[in-house]
Amino acid sequence: MAEHINITNFDEKVLQSNKPVLVDFFATWCGPCKMMSPVIDELATELAGEVDVYKVDVDENPEVAQRYGVMSIPTLVVFENGQVKNQTMGAQPKTALLQLLGK
Repeated sequence: MAEHINITNFDEKVLQSNKPVLVDFFATWCGPCKMMSPVIDELATELAGEVDVYKVDVDENPEVAQRYGVMSIPTLVVFENGQVKNQTMGAQPKTALLQLLGK
């Protein structure tokens, strides 16, 4: 399962990672986010060791969402070497997320 992170550990877990990182910006009340949750957890399991996968609740961490311009959810952002490499919004099939990650 994808680990939930917040403002206190975002920089350490995401920006300082030596692996690609997929971050799911979501909210608990968001229908498409709920649809994406099992897909995100599946990717976290399948790509363990290759890609770190995290979830950020935008209601609990508005500062992080604002820092990356998250205006709608779900927003999925790929980071590499501390930089945004790719991103997409809305519910996506697993294949699209693998393409986003370059897999």
